[in-house]
Amino acid sequence: MEELLTTRNLSKTYSGVRVLQNVDFDLRAGEVHALVGENGAGKTTLIKILTGVVRPDAGGEISVGGVPVPNMTPLKSRQMGISAIYQDISLFSNLSVAENICAGLKRKGLHNARSVRDTARGTLAQMGLDMDLDARMGDVSLGQQQLVAIARAITFNAKILIMDEPTAALSSGEVEMLYDIVKRLKAKGLGIIYISHKFDEIFAIADRVTVLRDGHLIETGPVSAYNRQKLINLIAGKELLYTPYARGQSGGERLFEVEGLTCEPHFRDISFHVDRGEVLGITGLVGAGRSEVAQCVFGLLKPDAGTVRLNGRVLGIRNARDAIREGVCYLPEDRHTQGLFMPMSVRENVNVSNYRKVLGRFRLISPRAENAAALAYISSLSVKPALPDAPVHRLSGGNQQKVLVGRWLNAEPRVFIADEVTSGVDVAVKAEIHRLLRSLADDGIAVVLISSDLDEVLAVSDRIVVMRRGALAGELEAKDATQERILELSML
Repeated sequence: MEELLTTRNLSKTYSGVRVLQNVDFDLRAGEVHALVGENGAGKTTLIKILTGVVRPDAGGEISVGGVPVPNMTPLKSRQMGISAIYQDISLFSNLSVAENICAGLKRKGLHNARSVRDTARGTLAQMGLDMDLDARMGDVSLGQQQLVAIARAITFNAKILIMDEPTAALSSGEVEMLYDIVKRLKAKGLGIIYISHKFDEIFAIADRVTVLRDGHLIETGPVSAYNRQKLINLIAGKELLYTPYARGQSGGERLFEVEGLTCEPHFRDISFHVDRGEVLGITGLVGAGRSEVAQCVFGLLKPDAGTVRLNGRVLGIRNARDAIREGVCYLPEDRHTQGLFMPMSVRENVNVSNYRKVLGRFRLISPRAENAAALAYISSLSVKPALPDAPVHRLSGGNQQKVLVGRWLNAEPRVFIADEVTSGVDVAVKAEIHRLLRSLADDGIAVVLISSDLDEVLAVSDRIVVMRRGALAGELEAKDATQERILELSML
């Protein structure tokens, strides 16, 4: 099988910290090569080197199609047929689907609306998709944006496609659609580097798998040589077993209550509560209105009707500032556009939610206190690299998520709403976050977990609210719930 890409002795050092060390990797035509590892293992750094975004340390080698590329740049990478689709999808929200697919493409005659639409339609047809070409990108779902990003890569005649957590925002139907697209691309001879923390996906579509740990390549082999537990052990460097958590013991004391909340056209007449010691799970299909409920509670959307109570007191939340002042914290689904300040440092991101804690004399920010607060959360959440001044955009997706969690813990929450909090994180970090949510509930904080991962909802929640098309479809005790019952309520 033809080798499309090879690397030899790739290393990268940031501020004296070696995040990638002597990595040898290769990709063949017509294969899906899964790249797995904990957050901070070096996966993101490797793909940024391959796309020319980051320059490796001296001594590393990259060859594309057998041709050495001594100084890879983003332009060279694209010219050589390498295209990457990151977790933070880079699309133009104000342009249409067709315009996004063709954006930046230089082709004779591609300067009018008809030719742009024809080119976009042809690419989507290759993928077996039928989308509204005139839809504004900012108005379509994250799942559809992911498919548009793939279509744009195909339009640019990519030979090597890097997909970083491509199903994080997809519904179950869109996931199956993605699998079909991957199979079509393989049949055309494309090589795909597939980064995912979801083992079901890896075993479903990958041909080979490479495990990275702490910047080192641990092992490469055919997927058929592994099972779920073996991969987990290689990723973690030890035996790591995942088990559901014991249920909280509700004392009947109602901490947090939402009653009759309506915000058309997103959702209507939503009511739920969280008792002391509980984690409430909210689930449903993509588009059911789950995130919009959280955004309304947090003051990002204005409700048409309904009340929100904390310890029996009605909260008059008009905006996010009011919500934070009342102790309501919301960790959003999209950490890149709604959560983190990407150009800012870890220290600044952690402290932005509660600067009162780091004020010194004359009510000026104390750099020492600010640094100490950041280091405390870096340590407790195991953020890598452990550098308070590191720009957040340089961190892996999982470590970015840890920084966002640290910010809201720093705000001293009374209500902690976590929306797809483990999206794009590895199994070890997922277990850490689950333990954290349970411990917050044990400490008397009202915890609401919004997730499309049914295993997660069943493992962590005490009760589960299912939403469908903007309305409540049912409520289940987690101990009695099953995936089949949740899906039945979601899809009726």
